[in-house]
Amino acid sequence: MSTLADHLRALPDDGLAALIRLRPDLVIPLPSDLSALAVRAQSRLSVARALDGLDRFTVEVLDAVRYLRPDPSLDAVLALTAQGGAGPARVRAAIDELRALALVYGSDHALHVVGTVDEVMALPAGLGRTAAELDPAAAELAADPAKLRRTVLGAPPAARAVLDRLAAGPPLGALATPLADDSPVRYLLEHHLLVRVSEDTVELPREMALVLRRDAGPLGQLHPDPPPLAGPDDARAQGGIGTRALREAQKKADRAGAGQALEAVRQTEALLEALAEEPAAELRTGGLGVRDLRRISRATGVDEPTAALLLEVAHAAGILGDDETGFLPSTLYDGWQVAPLAMRWRMLAAAWFGMPRSAGLVGQRDDKDRLIAALSPEVERLGAPAARRALFDVLADLPEGIAATAEELAAVLAWRSPRRHGRNRSLPVAGILGEAAALGFTALGMLTSYARPLLAEQADPDEDPLGVNDTGAPDAAAVLDALLPPPVDAVLIQADLSVVVPGPAEPALAAELALVADAESANALRITTTSVRRALDAGYSATDLHALFARRSRTPVPQALTYLVDDVARRHGGLRAGTAAAYLRSEDESLVAEVQADRRLAALGLRRLAPTVLITATPPARLLEALRAAGYAPVREDATGAAVLARPKARRAPARPAVTVRREDPLAMPLLSPARLGGVVEQLRRGDAAARAARRAPLSVRTATQNGTNAHNDAMVVLQQAVRDRARVWVGYVDAHGSSMSRLVRPVSIGGGYLRAEDERTETQHTFALHRITAAELETT
Repeated sequence: MSTLADHLRALPDDGLAALIRLRPDLVIPLPSDLSALAVRAQSRLSVARALDGLDRFTVEVLDAVRYLRPDPSLDAVLALTAQGGAGPARVRAAIDELRALALVYGSDHALHVVGTVDEVMALPAGLGRTAAELDPAAAELAADPAKLRRTVLGAPPAARAVLDRLAAGPPLGALATPLADDSPVRYLLEHHLLVRVSEDTVELPREMALVLRRDAGPLGQLHPDPPPLAGPDDARAQGGIGTRALREAQKKADRAGAGQALEAVRQTEALLEALAEEPAAELRTGGLGVRDLRRISRATGVDEPTAALLLEVAHAAGILGDDETGFLPSTLYDGWQVAPLAMRWRMLAAAWFGMPRSAGLVGQRDDKDRLIAALSPEVERLGAPAARRALFDVLADLPEGIAATAEELAAVLAWRSPRRHGRNRSLPVAGILGEAAALGFTALGMLTSYARPLLAEQADPDEDPLGVNDTGAPDAAAVLDALLPPPVDAVLIQADLSVVVPGPAEPALAAELALVADAESANALRITTTSVRRALDAGYSATDLHALFARRSRTPVPQALTYLVDDVARRHGGLRAGTAAAYLRSEDESLVAEVQADRRLAALGLRRLAPTVLITATPPARLLEALRAAGYAPVREDATGAAVLARPKARRAPARPAVTVRREDPLAMPLLSPARLGGVVEQLRRGDAAARAARRAPLSVRTATQNGTNAHNDAMVVLQQAVRDRARVWVGYVDAHGSSMSRLVRPVSIGGGYLRAEDERTETQHTFALHRITAAELETT
């Protein structure tokens, strides 16, 4: 039987390159020759990685080869799989895939399975060990097929149900002890249909399972096709749905998703503004405390799970950072805040798609029964990007306008990669879909049209470094921008001083509205005495505010608003506070007297220095707060008497890089470009040729450093003669790592302490230091 190394040597260059492209871990680091490559291809870790990428049907075909071993023919595999309902074309395609991965090799007359596969996978087709391996009594029963059939078919219904469940696989079952007298498992053990393999485990022998599988064959029913994605009720009868209806369904989903994307951007901005106003301290163990998350949630009106998700995404996008004071917006936030809405969403969506974190864990308890905090190390999951990629690859394969449920998507994922997403490895499909819907990535159970370009953007740059295959597909932000309402630069001011924003506001308008009005909902604000005073504190004058409202309002400015601005402005700055600890002065003596006599301000300890001046030991900030609470409108001034503007300086955390979205998860191997594959294959071929040549070197050359034969001077004589005769010679030498090597070369010259020679097999030139040469012997024909 040929070995895997012999099989790899027989492969053409494109076949070897295809293997390396499918299993790039085999050449990281680059093996010295093809024998080393074969050893690595049979390692447990590499085989497990290759098996993880197989779909359910390919695994079932591999089980068929393992079941028929040793070395079954392709015809035998086709006959066995036909019993399970698989067509020969599909089986041949699966065998070709297994051969391409070097998990199966050999001719159609003798298929060999890499031995490590049995160590990584369970017993083939969910069948147990043979009765002879488990128990003599069971082996005696299995030796009589007629008696075995009568015993199995004569089992009581409860015992037969246990047999059917174990026959479907896996063949091992947990055993409850002690067994009741009427237990079906006791019956099966007493009749040797089950074998007890430990105190709490039983196993169904293979012969018994084959009797139960007599209708579908030893492998059972095979699954050459993935489960169907039927979609919602109105799409189940797809034959009755026309293209126009599907297009309308997709448009409806796009509109709903675009609205949610807009809401996600707004909520993220609100959360970050709340943190800018009052940063949240970082826990000693890392992350955002539950109380801080609850406070931010109440202040912004965003529920806690959504707030945790958006904060995680903002942190991954780099617009949320932290410093010694805690979590607060980073320096990148200001640029993100003024960017177009579609670009802002794209930045959040790309960060979510690639971040190695799972926000759904926030609020759950860890293995020590402690709550998992947002932005904490416990939320990190390196496999999260690959899980999202796998799920959205399924969604992207659906035609536009067709939705699918979480259960249907989980079933397809389990078929595509049973070792990753199959039994006991369930992917949190519902959680990922919930996060995607909250971000507007999906809507109404289907992928939005603007999310599809974002998935396509995750191509590896090595596949097309010059961009020659660029299809010119629209950017995700451009597709979303066409769905969003255009930004507005005007508002509707109502008679009750409410402000209606008829769409997403331009950044400049949004900044002005945040200063002169208080938000009541996403598109509704209200102008109040407090908001007008806030604008005056920031440096606006009454004239400026009148001009702002006249410029921005599409409706006539209400007279009540004009009166409000004039009234607040007339009283604004009538009092001026300074440092004494603090002082209070006014040109209006009666106003000063009124303040001093106001009982609500008695705690300030105001003293009158002059008819127009009061002083207090209270700091200016506390003085201003108390006066405003009492209904006055003071303005702070500096040492020169100039008014101090109240616009606060925004605090920002240091910028942090956003998450880099890769095509694969962080644990995956890199994709190799065709040029790199060609170089790897060439180097492997040369290394293998050199290794085989070295194994054919004369014994005197290979053992020169051990037994001292062929002194150095004798080697020099042989080499000088070879240079004159242009003859090939075996050279033994010690390489830079101290290893003894041998190579068949044709010497070109000797001089300067070096031998220069060419290797005709690999078409390369070599330079040997003369003091490292241990032996030389002419080639014998």
